[in-house]
Amino acid sequence: MTILTDESEIRKVREAGKIIREIFGWIKGRIREGVTTLELDSEVEDAIRRCGAEPAFKGYKGYPAAICASVNNVVVHGIPSDRTVLKNGDIVSIDIGTKKNGYYADGARTFAVGEISETASKVIRVTEESLLAGIKEAVPGNRISDISNAIESVVRRNGFFEVRAFVGHGIGKNLHESPEIPNWGKKGKGPEIKEGLLLAIEPMVNVGTSDVEVLKDGWTAVTKDGSLSGHFEHTIIVKKNGAEALT
Repeated sequence: MTILTDESEIRKVREAGKIIREIFGWIKGRIREGVTTLELDSEVEDAIRRCGAEPAFKGYKGYPAAICASVNNVVVHGIPSDRTVLKNGDIVSIDIGTKKNGYYADGARTFAVGEISETASKVIRVTEESLLAGIKEAVPGNRISDISNAIESVVRRNGFFEVRAFVGHGIGKNLHESPEIPNWGKKGKGPEIKEGLLLAIEPMVNVGTSDVEVLKDGWTAVTKDGSLSGHFEHTIIVKKNGAEALT
């Protein structure tokens, strides 16, 4: 668990987060029909390194790429490939991690490829809304499960299903730290949220079921029923009057 109160250290985390934020700013224009996820991976890795940072995912527990690129029914950890060609109507979740000045940041967004279905649009919207609802609960004095409950409430109210096999996490000097942040749960449980705490909040939302399975590559997690899935994530720091999203 990383808690930062020194402004010089907070600036270091902001730098790692700014890289992700800027990459998401331009990558939207690169996501179109005919582009492969391997092309996106190469471009993002180059951008990270040009900023004097490291791609946090590459080599992490053997993961082979700089980003996770998860298309349609892939929930998380989709491995970029020259065989995965984006098509009109797809949705693709891009998850990016950076390390700079000894600190990590982690962020994800789900993008539309061309014209997408109403269901696809809705799962993107609801996933992002659930993330923002969770972030609003990241204030000093609340509990971690207040974030979890806010996410679950938005997801279920819209008729979708939160993924329970993967959770958000603390972040800082390590990519994954305590506490775990489930995307479901009752209010008032878990560690107390304190000023300066760094968290990576990341709802994954499925259209048809919470159930997922991991493919033979050991990484790619897909919805068990083949339905669409969305993924949004921000690295945040808890401030006195609320959270600051760094990514």
